[in-house]
Amino acid sequence: MSDAKPRIEIDVVSDVVCPWCFVGKRRLEAALALAPDVDVGVHWRPYQLDATIPPEGISRTDYLTRKFGPDKASQMHARLESVGQEVGIPFAFDRIARSPNTLNAHRLIRWAGELGEDVQGKVKERLQTLYFLEGGDIGDLDTLASAAQACGMDGAETRRKLATDEDVDMVRADIESAQRMGVNGVPFFIIDGKYGVSGAQAPETIVEAIRHALKER
Repeated sequence: MSDAKPRIEIDVVSDVVCPWCFVGKRRLEAALALAPDVDVGVHWRPYQLDATIPPEGISRTDYLTRKFGPDKASQMHARLESVGQEVGIPFAFDRIARSPNTLNAHRLIRWAGELGEDVQGKVKERLQTLYFLEGGDIGDLDTLASAAQACGMDGAETRRKLATDEDVDMVRADIESAQRMGVNGVPFFIIDGKYGVSGAQAPETIVEAIRHALKER
């Protein structure tokens, strides 16, 4: 009788500028730590909260004011900073100068996935850290190439590819596919290709969904 762990795949639909997606990533990591008896493959899928942002990005202050109003934006940040402390994310919203278009960041994450789950996970983490903790402009092609290099990818080759339209259509198709499935908010976890968990749920909720998916096989 085999002692191999059961294997399950989780596709996480998220955007790199979504703070709740960063929280969701931490809660997913906590969930996996609660289920050491399961071999879980995590795959990061694209979503754009606002695809209308121009390629060069826009002022973060102007964007938030226009979308939420200054008072609501401040309230949102205060709540997220509190939640961030609970999961180990020291959000630094005051450092963010620009709201980027995330299409190119998602292309980078896609290419990282072609090199394996570990590389993709590192790139996803680096981009979110750059944006939410360091205030980096993750719409800037040089910044993206440097992030790729730091995660073990070929920075020069990544920069060359980013200057082209390679996989733009593929990323947009993935986003449209998620929307057709009914994903209209992120993060969204697709477990075993069948079961959906919406939002940055508690680790215990994610574990419950994993075990339910395994039981229902």
